[in-house]
Amino acid sequence: MDDIDRKILRALSGDGRMSNLALAERVGLSPSACLRRVAALERSGVIRGYRAVVSGEKTGTGFVAYVTVGLNSHTKAAQELFEAAMRRAPEVRECHNITGNVEYLLRIEVADLRAYKEFHTEVLGTLPQVNAITSFVVMGSPKDERA
Repeated sequence: MDDIDRKILRALSGDGRMSNLALAERVGLSPSACLRRVAALERSGVIRGYRAVVSGEKTGTGFVAYVTVGLNSHTKAAQELFEAAMRRAPEVRECHNITGNVEYLLRIEVADLRAYKEFHTEVLGTLPQVNAITSFVVMGSPKDERA
């Protein structure tokens, strides 16, 4: 990774649909050299994929909450069961195993508070390994660079 690779990554993070010609111009390379570098970044796994940034408000999932989850057992089996349940739950857009007082941080996207309450009660509330749940409702996102 050099400065040009970092420029390519910054540009593509902002606009993954940017044409190779525009990208090459922005980072100061010929189109063929730029294409080779992007291909190398993809092959090496630095670029893992391209995604659409979807409007939750337009798709009916504008209610967002971050949820911390503490488990009652710190075993590998308990973690695997919890993680499998989160993979099956379409409301869970992100699941991170974290350090600190709790084991997991989730990003939940649903239609509204009623839908969140149902997820909280019917999904998280039914998992036997869950010990503690704390919800943080997103009121606004002045900066969000996830793609």
